[in-house]
Amino acid sequence: MSKTALITGITGQDGSYLAELLLDKGYIVHGLIRRASTFNTHRIDHLYRDPHDPEAKLFLHYGDLTDGSRLVTLLEKIAPDELYNLAAQSHVRVSFDEPEFTGLTTGLGTTRLLEAVRMTGLGCRFYQASSSEMFGATPPPQNEDTPVLSAIPVRRREALRLLDDAQLPRGVRDLCGQRDPLQPRVPAPG
Repeated sequence: MSKTALITGITGQDGSYLAELLLDKGYIVHGLIRRASTFNTHRIDHLYRDPHDPEAKLFLHYGDLTDGSRLVTLLEKIAPDELYNLAAQSHVRVSFDEPEFTGLTTGLGTTRLLEAVRMTGLGCRFYQASSSEMFGATPPPQNEDTPVLSAIPVRRREALRLLDDAQLPRGVRDLCGQRDPLQPRVPAPG
């Protein structure tokens, strides 16, 4: 039987790569996407099939890390074997313009997701990815002991990585710490 994964932040850079990797490995993949006035699925459009297609292995669900009850409902419905939290406010300029929203989604969103896992009693594996921006000018590679010299308003790690790298699938380890060469680096405001 296929493993089932839920990816928050599936439409982002790492989420789209992870979805493709897991689909190639035979997983059934569910993704959490925010409802917006414009569609932001261009990174996963090549993976998506109509959910009524019997060959479909990728399913998208509207939701947000600021809505704990929706997270509980989705976890009960999907019952993932693995949960990858890649969702975050990752635009440096917006994180300064809206620091409270950044904290609510990036920090407390992780807490809401972990609470939803606890409330549903799922025994799923959980992976928390946090932005490399929290390390600021610290040179890579980073780990749990690396000093945080953040350029973003949230000065502490928002959540702990609950699995060490040895427990992660090789493809996910390969994604950690990599930057898409097409993604421009936005300097932190002075």
